[in-house]
Amino acid sequence: MKEGQYTERLDEALVLAHRLHRAQTRKAKPVPYIGHLLGVASIVITEGGDEDQVIAALLHDAIEDQGDKIALADIEARFGPRVATIVAACTDAWEKPKPPWRARKEAYLAALPSKPEAVRLVALADKIHNLEEILEDHARVGAAVWTRFNAPPAELAWYYRGLADAFLTLRPGPLADRFAVGVARLEAVV
Repeated sequence: MKEGQYTERLDEALVLAHRLHRAQTRKAKPVPYIGHLLGVASIVITEGGDEDQVIAALLHDAIEDQGDKIALADIEARFGPRVATIVAACTDAWEKPKPPWRARKEAYLAALPSKPEAVRLVALADKIHNLEEILEDHARVGAAVWTRFNAPPAELAWYYRGLADAFLTLRPGPLADRFAVGVARLEAVV
């Protein structure tokens, strides 16, 4: 594969991501969920992610949000073990109902240092896209944005600060810096 080119695997992943999340919207707003997946994939592409990472970015929420429609083994069979590993590492809940929010986030933060670099790029891209959307929505609707979440604003700020500190250490560079700046903005409005 030439640098900057992707194969039919990416086409297939894009179609699958849309099919899986077609009926899903972002939290408490009428924005199609595929926009988040495309946003995360865009960040991964811009940061030089390879095809497996871009595919994983498109599918990173498939198991967590649509596990009744697809299994990790299906993702591995279609896209290979590396994509499946990245998707699995981005998933913070495998069971329904999901465990309590704080416990999931503590476990995710504790596991982050052991995750491979390929996972860290996709995870950081996901967290950046989520954070920047929260900040944009806060600018639009103010404190009403917090009603969308399963945790109060101070808990969200705690989690994002933990992520920022981890990424600054585990994956230092412009992307981690961008995230840290966003976290500081979040902390200023909670």
